[in-house]
Amino acid sequence: MAPPRINPVRFVLVAGEASGDRLGAALISALKARFPEAEFVGVGGAEMEAAGLDAWFGLDAFSVNGFVEPLLKLPSLLSRFFELKRRTISVRPACFIGIDFNVFNLLLAGTLKRQGIKTVHYVSPSVWAWRQGRIRRIKRNVDLMLCLYPFEIDIYRDHGILCEFVGHPQARRLHGPSERVDWLPTKPTLTLACLPGSRRSEIASMMPLFAGTVSDLEHKGYDVRVLIPAPRESLRSDIERLLPSTFGTRRVTLTVGDAEDVMRDADCVLVNAGTAALEAMLLGKPMVVVYQLGALTYRLVKTLVRLERFSLPNILSGEELIEEFIQDEARPQAISEGILRALDRDAHERRLKVFDAIRADLSKPLEEGAVPAISALIE
Repeated sequence: MAPPRINPVRFVLVAGEASGDRLGAALISALKARFPEAEFVGVGGAEMEAAGLDAWFGLDAFSVNGFVEPLLKLPSLLSRFFELKRRTISVRPACFIGIDFNVFNLLLAGTLKRQGIKTVHYVSPSVWAWRQGRIRRIKRNVDLMLCLYPFEIDIYRDHGILCEFVGHPQARRLHGPSERVDWLPTKPTLTLACLPGSRRSEIASMMPLFAGTVSDLEHKGYDVRVLIPAPRESLRSDIERLLPSTFGTRRVTLTVGDAEDVMRDADCVLVNAGTAALEAMLLGKPMVVVYQLGALTYRLVKTLVRLERFSLPNILSGEELIEEFIQDEARPQAISEGILRALDRDAHERRLKVFDAIRADLSKPLEEGAVPAISALIE
């Protein structure tokens, strides 16, 4: 039996990463409008605290990267896990809301649910792409799943899991051109944004491929200006080390942490498969998606991932809205030709109509999705 709840309504939220901090801040603000006397406690960063979270501890408690560091910090992570379990049970919340940070938050949700506490998870793991068996654990641990994408809903409903499509925060924030595309290049000059990914292995694989694509565009008569936004400062040096052996003396502007501005400034975006493709779509940019792995890794991924399309714009539209060059198809000449097709004015204006329809769908306010679903769960 659930422990008796006291007034005011109290929510425990746990975000483990900066992206979750942004999601959590917006959710707190939306919940405040429905529950003006509510208290918000748990784990978050500066944005969640500014929105009203009374933080038990900050994001740095979970700041780990790679494979080795989590193992080294396992005792500390376990200590935080049990502390969060104890404190959550002691404050008798209306519900626990885990924000992304899937492994940690889903385990914590399971322990809390067994104590009679309602559990919500915000941001579905990619069960639609790989490791679909995880959904059985989710069903045991989570009372309500809040999904960023509409196609995720059927998966959870088919397994009898309460879920709600709540829209995507980037769709509510990012806007690009919707009708005219006067900014498309009309002469053989081209500003190309190259986003090689956020992992060192991805960067090492993508940089030579991107450089070869630029070389092929130059052979086709284009004067190419290259913009590369490093995802974070720690990766800037990795990219800088690769520049001489890949791009040589070509014009390359390397910046840090401003991918959105870089994409806005570009005529076309050359992007690794991932959320950056979604952001480029929301900005209305012509783009080409490229992804390449080591041969053995790719064969393993193919056995685990059950997708006909890799990029979110194509998955969301249900068609090949943008060109994807995956593995053996990722050759510089093919990619450069794909870029020129992406820059075709008439084709891109047709594409923008689909972009706008997807953006409108993903722009669902939290007040219309997440807040009513949470309210129904706890009231």
